[in-house]
Amino acid sequence: MESDPQINDKPVLIYDDDCGFCRLWIARWTPFTQEAVFYLPSQEVAGNYPQISPEQFESSVYFVDPAGNFCSGAKAVFKTLACAPNGRWLLSAYEKMPGFAPVAEWGYRQVAENRKIFSVITRWIWGSYTQIPTWFLTRRLFLFLLGLVYLLAFLSLWTQIEGLIGQEGISPVGGHLKDEAEYWGAERFWKVPTLFWIYAGDGFLRITCLLGAAASLLVMVNRLVGWALLLAWAIYLSIFHVAQPFLGFQWDTLLLETGFLAIFFAPWAGSASPPSRLVHFLLRFLLFRVVFSSGLVKIISQDPTWRDLTALYYHYETQPLPTWIGWYAYHLPHGFQEFSVACIFLIQLGAVFLIFGPRRIRYLGCAFLVFQQILIFLTGNYGFFNILNLALPLLLLDDAVLSRWLPGNRKISVSEAKNPALIGRKKFFAKAAVLIVSITLYAVPLLVSPGNYPSVYLAITNAIRPLHIFNPYGLFAVMTTSRPEIIILGSDDRENWFPYEFKWKPGDVMRKPEFVAPHQPRLDWQMWLAALSDYERNPWLIQFMIRLLQGSPSVIALLGKTPFPDKPPKYLQAVVYDYRFSDFETRRREGSWWTRKLLRPYTPIFQLPE
Repeated sequence: MESDPQINDKPVLIYDDDCGFCRLWIARWTPFTQEAVFYLPSQEVAGNYPQISPEQFESSVYFVDPAGNFCSGAKAVFKTLACAPNGRWLLSAYEKMPGFAPVAEWGYRQVAENRKIFSVITRWIWGSYTQIPTWFLTRRLFLFLLGLVYLLAFLSLWTQIEGLIGQEGISPVGGHLKDEAEYWGAERFWKVPTLFWIYAGDGFLRITCLLGAAASLLVMVNRLVGWALLLAWAIYLSIFHVAQPFLGFQWDTLLLETGFLAIFFAPWAGSASPPSRLVHFLLRFLLFRVVFSSGLVKIISQDPTWRDLTALYYHYETQPLPTWIGWYAYHLPHGFQEFSVACIFLIQLGAVFLIFGPRRIRYLGCAFLVFQQILIFLTGNYGFFNILNLALPLLLLDDAVLSRWLPGNRKISVSEAKNPALIGRKKFFAKAAVLIVSITLYAVPLLVSPGNYPSVYLAITNAIRPLHIFNPYGLFAVMTTSRPEIIILGSDDRENWFPYEFKWKPGDVMRKPEFVAPHQPRLDWQMWLAALSDYERNPWLIQFMIRLLQGSPSVIALLGKTPFPDKPPKYLQAVVYDYRFSDFETRRREGSWWTRKLLRPYTPIFQLPE
């Protein structure tokens, strides 16, 4: 091969073209360095470099600069990568950090001498596709699913919001905002950011839910995605702040945090604009926080059921709204239950780290997390939580794998196609600062006791708390080992009492546990939480019973069956039963899914004043 004048002006990396391992990594480095380096096989250009023997070309790559100076091994690799923007840090470490160079050269020799083994490992980890991954289809799929979650959440709220926080609802939004205004004064608009400061009528509550649903549909059909996500997030935040305690669940804050990050992940400049790698990482980090924290709190709580692997003896029966599959799962052998708990820990504290790995390692992590969510969905009703926790792991799948399953062509922007590694120094430091702050916000509560939090940490968390853009997570830290259920009873004579039936929570022992997710019946869920404490800690429950005595149509619509269809009763009380899943014999003989035993009164007897 004759000398090319252009090659003389640029450095050259010479590699063994018979080595599959070399070809894989040359393909990966090329997008980083672009036209700054020529990659040439030794089989074609060895004659131009008589100073390097054929045996040397076979044993190592060689970097040759325009002046004819050359080096090999790890140094040659680092000099090549130094030609990429912000790629000089490895070469700097090689030249300046004591001990780095000999360790790097030793590692390079191990790889070079065992190229077949490392080639197999590389192909197993990355597959045949070692190029820099793109995430256009990934973003589209994630945003579609996020739009679906928003849509389901808003429609679910639309069916019950009037009964929960309407003017004749359980916790009227008007009274709540009046209390907040008195407490916060002029700060109320920041401390309680909500559109309902403008107007809090029932019609506006329903309209905001429908407006949020419309914004969700725009996200799903890929129209005005950035603006639609901003609107959906603002509406959900508005409802969140006025619907307490009915929107106080971790998946509500998870939706707010995910939705906020998605605003910056969306293609504001068109579908061809590349997804932000920083926001993509922050979404992955959010997934890590959700999963890892759920495992960590089980260890920190020192709950005996998690420690001795018996937690699933109780979980299927005592969770808020089990499914009929959960009934069967409860009766699985104890050995399998203990094995399942061990698997939970392996996934939440071990497999979750796979999400930061290279290509096929990420895929494996995705498979573990998706598998866990499917099992959770089958055995319990957790609203839109499962879909949201399926959308986040799918961010681990790049376009190379999604293009096999999804229609459409990948569109790569000119800037990304030209140099995916290109990033300005100021932008680099800005992104680094965001990452450091995010990791610090997560690490401080884990490593520092609450009384010793740094003042900077407290200042940041207090400033952003109203927006719920960074939240703590960790489900089922302590396993509930019994199932108290509150039953509301009504009477006209204080002697004959008749129960109100809820739509989904256990009541009639003959009623089969059903699937209700992704809809979340907020009142049913709140009744489960109230049963774990007393009525004095749940003032909303007293207000709920007052609304039943008043015959509020919007509140009664939240129930499945009322024993007083014509007029409300004169008296109400709440009692607590202990509910247990029936066994196979009882189920076969009597047809009941539950057994129950009366424990105690929950409230005194109430009646409206004359």
